[in-house]
Amino acid sequence: MGMLGLLAAAALTLASMPAAAVEPFTADYRASYMGMQADGQMKLVAAGDNRWRYSLDISNALASLSQSTVFEERDGQWRPLSSQDSSKVLIKQEDKSASYDWSRGVANWTGDVKPGRSGPIKLQAGDMDALLINLALVRDLEAGKPLKYRMVDDGRIKQMHYTVQGTEAITVGGQSHQATKLVNDEGDKQTIAWVVEGMPVPARILQREDGEDALDLRVQTVR
Repeated sequence: MGMLGLLAAAALTLASMPAAAVEPFTADYRASYMGMQADGQMKLVAAGDNRWRYSLDISNALASLSQSTVFEERDGQWRPLSSQDSSKVLIKQEDKSASYDWSRGVANWTGDVKPGRSGPIKLQAGDMDALLINLALVRDLEAGKPLKYRMVDDGRIKQMHYTVQGTEAITVGGQSHQATKLVNDEGDKQTIAWVVEGMPVPARILQREDGEDALDLRVQTVR
């Protein structure tokens, strides 16, 4: 599964959002991955024709992880069109790509995919890949929409449901902010996101597996 497949999921009931509300940004993160410290960056940039490119890159001397999604706004929904996912840890490297063909209503995967994970998978209105959930969580929480999602990512479908579990203080750039804590449980896996009002992506994303922290992203700056 792609790295941000660990972090989040995508949409069954995606809230409508006017195109003007999508704005480019760059968020610098401090990352902890498999016990290693690294620098991370999320970016949203315009790709023309009402399309956007959303990406996450994490790297240090021993590992690099990269994921990006090109998506479009259509009828108030965000629809993934293509995605790239790559990782390199020491000498092990993996690369995979996804194509979301909305005219045919199917998604397919190529590259280093597991057996049976190449597709096609039939798409439904509102489907997104895992990376887009970072944006959708912020948007849907602000709009008061249910945080229930259908993720079509890494050659499979997952139904996801985030619940609000109160608020907590979180530090961003040396300043304390109140954040809404959102939790998604998947058996032995848990994803927690802290959303700060006015910030376009979660201020912190924590993925846990078997009770242990697997990936922890903390925003340092947003611009």
